[in-house]
Amino acid sequence: AFPSLAQAQASVANEVYRELGLPSIFLFCPTEYCSSLCSPSLGQSCYLLTLGRELLPGIGVIWTGPKVVSRELSAARMEEVERVLQRRPVIWDNLFANDYDCRRVFLGPYTGRGPGLMPRLCGLLLNPNCELQANFVPIHTLGSWFRSELGSCTHDCDAGMESVADAGNSQGAQDGNYSPQEALELALLDWVAEINQQRLQAGG
Repeated sequence: AFPSLAQAQASVANEVYRELGLPSIFLFCPTEYCSSLCSPSLGQSCYLLTLGRELLPGIGVIWTGPKVVSRELSAARMEEVERVLQRRPVIWDNLFANDYDCRRVFLGPYTGRGPGLMPRLCGLLLNPNCELQANFVPIHTLGSWFRSELGSCTHDCDAGMESVADAGNSQGAQDGNYSPQEALELALLDWVAEINQQRLQAGG
């Protein structure tokens, strides 16, 4: 019924999106969801170019970066993704994901995400470790990174976010000046405090 996979997927996604009443958040994960999966390349992928053209503007498209698990994400790379998809992507960040190898746990800080990245995104989702407690440092340092990025973020997707950040603890987060090492140290201090608090509650 369709001349290509992309047109079939876009048609179904558009129909569901309309049927649900055009919700404010509606995410679509493409078959080619990172640069390494694109054929022959990101800029020349007929599949992604078709999706960018056919998907309704209100539908967000999920992207993981250069690879499924991307060590680095940059604003320049996101500009190319935006051109192809005709919308800013929603990053599904697998930096800490360990579901593909549960013998490993990732406890380091949120890092490898270049300054000025947020204005090129319409959202960011963090795929965590499978072990709940192991995500304290990743989520804590993601918060530090987010606060530091707010100073350089001016696009519509982030309208109103500054008031949310101002309500939180901004210790160690200077606009546009994120330090993974400082963020890690702050996260570890808070994690130890959290563990001690849980011990006190358990003993009481």
